[in-house]
Amino acid sequence: MKVTTTRFGELEVDKKDVINFAEGLLGFDNFKRFFIVDPGDQTLILWLQSLEDASIAFPIIEPKIFTPDYAVRLLPPELISLELETLSDASIYTILTIPQNIVEMSANLKAPIIINNKTRVARQIVLQDSKLEVRHKMYVELKKYIVTYNSDDARRSNAQTITQETNRNQTQEVDTAKTTKNTPDTSVDI
Repeated sequence: MKVTTTRFGELEVDKKDVINFAEGLLGFDNFKRFFIVDPGDQTLILWLQSLEDASIAFPIIEPKIFTPDYAVRLLPPELISLELETLSDASIYTILTIPQNIVEMSANLKAPIIINNKTRVARQIVLQDSKLEVRHKMYVELKKYIVTYNSDDARRSNAQTITQETNRNQTQEVDTAKTTKNTPDTSVDI
């Protein structure tokens, strides 16, 4: 299906990639259907895009990237609500807050988004662990990870920009321009 978004333009979304939040997200209870957009940049930040409102998209990231020891422990009723027997069948993301000063970027470790990979049922669950922060500063850890990250394009979302071919041609032109200058581009912007 074709979906028009404010941030990403028109996207093609496979129906099997639609994520259903029966309760919505915290503060956004009326929005139940989302999909994940991978902009394909080097930041490793994905976007949880609403199907019901083109302007609603939340930056998300896998918390293991910047906090390798991050662990989610769910109560049996929470697992049942997600139609899960174990978390090994789930993807876990945290919502990011990205202020003007990007160094102040933070992740909500207290209320992760958990997605059943098979049924695409999801919930944002407030965890009972009092050590987890709502605004965990993670810019430095993320930047360290990005410097050593190798992209695996096979894992990208099936949501694709309708004008993907145009973008691919523009990327080739940019790559050609960089090669012509003979100056390596080693910067990483996030």
